[in-house]
This record gives sequence, structure tokens and C-alpha cells, in this order.
Amino acid sequence: MTAFGEIAEDPRSLLMLLIALILLYLGIRKRYEPLLLVPIAFGLLLANFPEGNMNVVPATEENNIAHLTLLEIAKDYGIMNMLYYALIKTGLLPPLIFMGVGAMTDFGPMLRNLRLAFFGAAAQIGIFIVLVSAVLLGFSAKEAGALGIIGGADGPTAIYTSIILAPDLLGPIAIAAYSYMALVPVIIPFVVRFTVSKKELQINMKEQEKLFPSKTKINDLRTVKIIFPIMLGSIVALLVPSSVPLVGMLLFGNLVKEIGTDTNRLFRAASETIMNTATIFLGLCVGATMTPATFLNSETLLIVIGGFLAFAISITGGIVAVKIYNLFSKKKINPLIGATGLSAVPMASRVANEIALQHDPKNHILQYAMSSNISGVIGSAVAAGVLISFLS
Repeated sequence: MTAFGEIAEDPRSLLMLLIALILLYLGIRKRYEPLLLVPIAFGLLLANFPEGNMNVVPATEENNIAHLTLLEIAKDYGIMNMLYYALIKTGLLPPLIFMGVGAMTDFGPMLRNLRLAFFGAAAQIGIFIVLVSAVLLGFSAKEAGALGIIGGADGPTAIYTSIILAPDLLGPIAIAAYSYMALVPVIIPFVVRFTVSKKELQINMKEQEKLFPSKTKINDLRTVKIIFPIMLGSIVALLVPSSVPLVGMLLFGNLVKEIGTDTNRLFRAASETIMNTATIFLGLCVGATMTPATFLNSETLLIVIGGFLAFAISITGGIVAVKIYNLFSKKKINPLIGATGLSAVPMASRVANEIALQHDPKNHILQYAMSSNISGVIGSAVAAGVLISFLS
């Protein structure tokens, strides 16, 4: 009746339980992305107690789980499999989370500093460099695409891409993506130390604005912020249709926020009720995919290493893009702006601002860093759409 016999037969489950406890410690005690790391860790914990029937069973030729109805899945494989195949395998939850992210995002800083938004695109270079490297190491093109997207520093995007391209790697990729997002305060300073000089770190963005004031002024920012998600959503739908589930929901969430009082109930639902519910189920289901058979292998180690490289290369790509821009422009940009071209909003911007203040207490770059940071959210989702279009 107990689980002791099963654990004795396969001691690897003890290691998975230990990993779950470590992740819970990091989420609770160290506060590393607790909103998602805690559900993922607890889902992992439940999945690795033998006979608990809470682990996700991957669809294979030996079983027909993918062709069963939800009631049949719940009856034969348990409630967690029903949730996984209804909410995760269909790709439903990541777009819902993106809608919530959009509802909590202010595109104002980006719209006021559009030239800085281009560095969010430059920071996606890590995705494609790691993709090529992963293929050379023996990963399939689809697996390499799912691995590379970790460089976008966006958990829901990484999960959504993995669901479509490499569902068997979903657990390790999700853990790597959210772990490195939580380590942004460590990784960005590490990369900056080797790529940016002290003189460059002291470039004061406000002083540059005074020396070279912008000629473009936005007279009615509220109207622009309402028109922007509609226009950008239409452009993305025309150019990269496969990215619409993510970008479209992101922009819809932002639109109901910017409209104001008339859509306040929609805004609250998107940013609170729906967002929180989706986050809980996403974390639990992703954690439940992490069993010894799917997690304890050489691929997991390569994913962890490749994810870090993708992250670091993306940060470096944004910094290098700023350096190249500064070679041809009188109006200089602090390279820390390029380092925030990741999707880790607003953590990356806060970290960059703290580094700038360490070198000049008057150099507040938060609003400028947010321009690149917010565009990185859009850029990573578009990059995911490109990969899905070419590889799926």
C-alpha cells in the first residue's frame, strides 16, 4: 500500500525528490521567481512519489493517451495528465500568461525612446547562435530551437516553443529558463564586467538628452498607447503569423489596460484572476513532466549549459549592438541599455539601473533600460514564432 517498495526499486526518484526540495528552497527562501518556481517544484515533488499517479505520461507509440478523451485520460492516467493534455499540450496557458504580462506592462517608456527598442531585437542573437551550436552537438533542429529560445529570457515563451517543437524536453527547458531568469541579478553583472568599460558605464542618458534633445515629441501619449498594440498586432500577424498566439495576447492585455475605466474589469481579470490561475496550473503541470526517465540524462545537462550560453550571448549581443551604434552617433547610449534587451521585465532594467548608479549616483537609466527591456519581450515572442514557422 505504501510507496517505500517502489522507491527501493528505483532510487532515482529520491534524487528527483531532492531536486524538488532544492527548487522549493530557492523559491521560498531565496525568492527566485517564486510565483512559478514554487508550483513547478511542488508538481515535481508530487510526480516523483511512486504510485501517486501524478506524473505526466508522455505520448508514445506504445500508448494512445494523446487520442483519448479528457475523461478517459483522467480515469486511466490521473488528474495531472488530464490537466497537462488539456492546458499545456494544447498550448493554452502560455498565451494566457502573456495576456496577463501585457496587462501589467507599460509601453510608455519604449514609445518615448523608440530608438532604444532596437536593442531588444539585437539581444535575441543568443537564441540563434545556440540553435546552430545545439544542432552541431547532435540535437535535432526542433530540439535545438526549443533550447535556443531560453536565450530570450522568457519562461512562457520557452514553454510554448517547447510544447510545439520538443515536448519531451519541456521540463528541463522550463527549469533552465526560469532558473536563469531568477539569476538575472547575477548573470548581467557577470557579462557586463567582461564587456563594458568603466567609462561606458558612466554615460549619463539624461545628460545626453540635454546635449542632443529628441526632435520628436508625443503630444497625446494615451492615444498612441491605445493605437500601438492594435497596429503592432496587425503588423506581426501579417509578417510572422505563428507568433500571434503570444504577441497577440500580450498586446490585447496591454490594450485593455490602456483603454482605462471602460475595460477595467477585463484588465483586472487578465492581470489577476486569469494570470494567477494560469500560472498555478502551468507550474504544476510542467513540474509533473520531470521524472527520472525524462530528466536524469545527458540532454538535461546540455540544456542547462546551452541555456546559460544563450542567456549570456543574448546579453552580450545587446551590449555589442550599443557599442556599434555609439561608433556612428554623437548621442551616446549607455551599453547597459543593450544588456536589458532580455524579456526578464522589469528585473533586468532594475539590475542595469543599480549598476549604473554604482558608477555614478546621478545616472538613473531605469526608464531608458525599460525601452529595450519591453521590446525584448516582443522580440523573444517574434523569434519564437520564426522558429516555429521554420522548424515545425
